[in-house]
Amino acid sequence: MKKMKSQLRQDLVSGDWVVIAPGRAKRPHQLVQKNPKRKVSPIASCPFENPAKGGKPILSYGDGEWELQMIENKYPAFVHKKTCSTIVKDGPYSVTDTGGHHELLITRDHRKNFSELSKAQAQQVLEAFRDRYLMLENDACLHYVSLFQNWGVSAGASVYHPHYQFIAMPIVPPDVMHSLHGSLRYYRDHKTCVHCVMIEWERKYQKRIIYENDGAVVFAPFVSKAAFEMRVFPKTHLPYFENTLDAAMDFVADALQHALKKLKKNVSDPDYNFFIHTAPIKDKAQYHMYHWHIEIIPKISKTAGFELGTGIDIDSVDPDVAAKILRT
Repeated sequence: MKKMKSQLRQDLVSGDWVVIAPGRAKRPHQLVQKNPKRKVSPIASCPFENPAKGGKPILSYGDGEWELQMIENKYPAFVHKKTCSTIVKDGPYSVTDTGGHHELLITRDHRKNFSELSKAQAQQVLEAFRDRYLMLENDACLHYVSLFQNWGVSAGASVYHPHYQFIAMPIVPPDVMHSLHGSLRYYRDHKTCVHCVMIEWERKYQKRIIYENDGAVVFAPFVSKAAFEMRVFPKTHLPYFENTLDAAMDFVADALQHALKKLKKNVSDPDYNFFIHTAPIKDKAQYHMYHWHIEIIPKISKTAGFELGTGIDIDSVDPDVAAKILRT
């Protein structure tokens, strides 16, 4: 088998460089056979079997018994305040309070992660995120909402029971701002959405497509930061997650479920993080060129000195090969 050469690839949105170095790893199929079988924690000691025990849930869904609840995080990084956080100077440094909201979205079944939920339950997770987002979008103190899941200990999950996090904050995070600026730069130069261009190319090229339905598509990015990274996009150009209608959201939920099923089946069930990148709450008119999406980052490789010292990630699995493995 011919050894594939390493390449430096530049991300079309951020401008960041990534090293695709398939020669550094064993054969990709060998790389994904290392994960031990996932251990399910005891239900009896699970704090999420009765999440509203400490108080009334923020949101609750289900006829009769609850199926999905949103509660305040017991150990929040951001806390709601009566006044808006103000950026002040501490010597040469800028600081502000962590005013906002930090909440958990918890599904009922202790064993069923997102990929194992029913179609309706998976749709409900994204729709609950949207419902809560819309409840807070007029809050003058908030600038961005981060929506994500940590699955597995190495991905930062301290509780086994499947759950998702909702963090509303008084700033726009730097990685999101990076993506916004790159999207705006491309729009100014080419008068079109950079993400739409990528979607069109990947659908034409086909080799990195993992799954698609009528309204959403999953592919391995040409400039993947991590082995078996995936992106999930609504096919329709939509800047704002919270303004996505049910039909489009349901297509995305289906695509996300399929992507995570492929990851579990074909990549030995790794821990992962998935997160939503969407345009900010404020100044909506200026972000019409953005295209919200979901990024899935499996925890397969570890960040080391080169990555930390340069900001350049190394992916040891060619995205074309990753997509082929994930599709099977």
